[in-house]
Amino acid sequence: MERKELTCIGCPMGCQITVEFDREKEEVYSVSGNSCAIGDKYARNEVLHPERTVTSTVVVDGGDKPRLSVKTAGNIPKNMIMDCMKAIDAVRVNAPVKIGDVIIENVCGTGVNVVATRNIH
Repeated sequence: MERKELTCIGCPMGCQITVEFDREKEEVYSVSGNSCAIGDKYARNEVLHPERTVTSTVVVDGGDKPRLSVKTAGNIPKNMIMDCMKAIDAVRVNAPVKIGDVIIENVCGTGVNVVATRNIH
């Protein structure tokens, strides 16, 4: 059995959480220190299947700004962040772009799209 200390990033409270788990069995035995259900869910996911939202920028051609801020529309597996960043870095978009436009569909086979987070004219 493993034990891991985490700082929850599920909400602004930043609870100090302790998780006891077995990575091989993919089983969590206990979660303590969280003050809400978000912390429990975060801790269980973090020790067995960590995920993150990725934010970055892409080059814009013909726009009023040279770069467009983007993010993944949902979380992707933490071990795929670098692959996702390479895919994002390879993209160039043409203006205009609207917030929410899909910039990369199904990035790296994750089932998650990369979307624009600002308007570019």
